[in-house]
Amino acid sequence: MSSTTGPNRRVLSGMRPTGGLHLGHLHGALNNWLRLQYEYDCFFFVADWHALTTHYEDTSIIAPSVREMLVEWLAVGINPSAATIFVQSDVPEHAELHLLLSMITPLGWLERVPTYKDQQEKLKERDLATYGFLGYPLLQSADILMYRAGHVPVGEDQVAHVEITREVARRFNHLYGREADFEQRAERAMRHLGGKQSRLYADFRKSYQERGDEAALESGRALVENHPRLTMADRERLLGYLEGVGRTILVEPEALLTHTPRVPGLDGQKMSKSYGNTIGLGEAPEAVEKKLRTMQTDPARVRRTDPGEPEKCPVWQFHQIYSGDAVQSWVQEGCRSAGIGCIECKQPVIDAVLKELQPIRERIIEFTASPGTVDIILSEGRDRARDAARETMDDVRDAMGLEYR
Repeated sequence: MSSTTGPNRRVLSGMRPTGGLHLGHLHGALNNWLRLQYEYDCFFFVADWHALTTHYEDTSIIAPSVREMLVEWLAVGINPSAATIFVQSDVPEHAELHLLLSMITPLGWLERVPTYKDQQEKLKERDLATYGFLGYPLLQSADILMYRAGHVPVGEDQVAHVEITREVARRFNHLYGREADFEQRAERAMRHLGGKQSRLYADFRKSYQERGDEAALESGRALVENHPRLTMADRERLLGYLEGVGRTILVEPEALLTHTPRVPGLDGQKMSKSYGNTIGLGEAPEAVEKKLRTMQTDPARVRRTDPGEPEKCPVWQFHQIYSGDAVQSWVQEGCRSAGIGCIECKQPVIDAVLKELQPIRERIIEFTASPGTVDIILSEGRDRARDAARETMDDVRDAMGLEYR
């Protein structure tokens, strides 16, 4: 993990527990998490409250899915020593921040989130005319802002959720970021830097505010963000004081755009539990092989001797993920010339998927047989998450004038 753990180095991401994970989750998110956990200060959470937005009528799947998801994360290689792993509802501060942010967030901001109407259209069989469904982007914002995450890993279709989070943070800071005694608190915070660094900070601040020296601004930011003895609140005060603005209480996150290969389902659509076209991470090898052998191919290849078009076949999309250049060339030539049959074409994919899933399946069995280990990981993750959440909420309540004791 990076030695820099300030806001710019923190990542927040989560998943809804609505059933077992599949290859789409592995290649769409988890493989990226495996890299991020050693490059950033990562918080990964099971979003059980978010699952209620679409599964509120029957919650029976949520509790077992929470446990199953955690086990599968660990089996894939998410490391509790490198990342903070926790369950959303174990940190009730998420609900409190969501409530407070709902008081200041214009209704129109939520109604214009692109996925709001898209999901209603896709999930017509569910009654989604609820505040919870309308407000879930704001709950996502609370999740992110709670940990002052500087980065949120998303695909392009999720950028709008990060943007509304930035708008909410900006509005909150505008309304509540200017403390009556801001300068005095900032001056006290400067003393915590130590004599030499305090003088350096003052020089950087003067150079930026009097001459617009951008290099001085960056040096001042680095000095503050890397200082080991500052509280999060004092760090934000000093950053605001450096720039000549108020205190930044909630950090505006950046979208960390990630390459997420499209994993096709067995029917050619996007792999999704909703479509019943998935290959689960913990499925038995025989079941995986059977699914791949019988999956759809190019409909033009009715007979073995018919030539095909790889781009029209879901199996080709698997080859793009699992096969090297030599095998892909073999597929392109053999399919178009009818030199290979569909079963032959599928075999390298079958072999690669089984090889990938074997160690994951073995670790799933190990972690499932050791529930005490999972309990300890959850307990430690909850405590670390709550420590960070309490610090944020102390600052939020103080800024809003809601501290009465």
